[in-house]
Amino acid sequence: MAEITAALVKDLREKSGAGMMDCKKALVENDGDVNASIDWLRAKGLSKAAKKSDRVAAEGLVAVAVRDDGAGQTAAVVEVNAETDFVARNELFQAAARKIAVAALNADGVDAINAAPVEGEESVQAMLTNLIANIGENMMVRRSAKFTVSEGAVATYVHNAVAPGLGKIGVLVAIEGAGDKAEISALGKKIAMHVAATSPLSLSSDDLDPAAIEKERAVLTEKAKEEGRPEAMIAKIVEGQIAKFQREVVLLKQPFVMNPDQTVEQLVAETGKALGSTLTVKGFVRLALGEGVEKPVDDFAAEVASMMGQ
Repeated sequence: MAEITAALVKDLREKSGAGMMDCKKALVENDGDVNASIDWLRAKGLSKAAKKSDRVAAEGLVAVAVRDDGAGQTAAVVEVNAETDFVARNELFQAAARKIAVAALNADGVDAINAAPVEGEESVQAMLTNLIANIGENMMVRRSAKFTVSEGAVATYVHNAVAPGLGKIGVLVAIEGAGDKAEISALGKKIAMHVAATSPLSLSSDDLDPAAIEKERAVLTEKAKEEGRPEAMIAKIVEGQIAKFQREVVLLKQPFVMNPDQTVEQLVAETGKALGSTLTVKGFVRLALGEGVEKPVDDFAAEVASMMGQ
């Protein structure tokens, strides 16, 4: 039997939104497995944040850059981490993040970005090394993504911007098609804002991870049983809920946040018709600062130890 510590309970509580004692019970029932405990809480109807993923705060900036390539465009987004939010407000760090985003336009992956030359420096890594020595805080390029379209636009959007092209959430949306590039870019910007708000899991139903669907099906089946639904009806009920789940998490099927009466897919088709061109969303990416970064456990354990019976 795994030891159920206060820190483990805190972790589950932050991820699920459920009460502390419910979290403790879930961990006991699932031998300390946090992911299994989240599913258990959802099945019991106790989780208030069923879709909340493992997102722990980290510091730094997300930066975007875009380049025109004739009839098309290339855009990149990078996450550059630092130890404190204070550094994220530092003009030297912000300038470095912008340079790294530009370097990412010509590099694929973090290793290539670190080795890429930047203005005034031999490489991104050399620039960061000098910045670390100057500011006294560790820094790193953590993630990156890039899209290129031969015709159309790759729109960028930064949510919670602290400066142009810099913020806490960065989104790219690649749209391919003929027509006015400014109009296509404006459409992409709207969809990018939608992505920032809704955090879809995939572009289309075909792109949705089968494991995610099966996991959702298992949780919904267990929940239906807990609710006392007739055994013969459970499969039909669950499949209806799975269809609803896909509409909620698949970008093209989601109701557009600025006009919920139409889906994102319908918005793209409508805009393409107005431009006299077939437009296709080729992909999107959403980078939120600090997703999945583990930080040291605070003294919450000491505060609730008595409640845990430890």
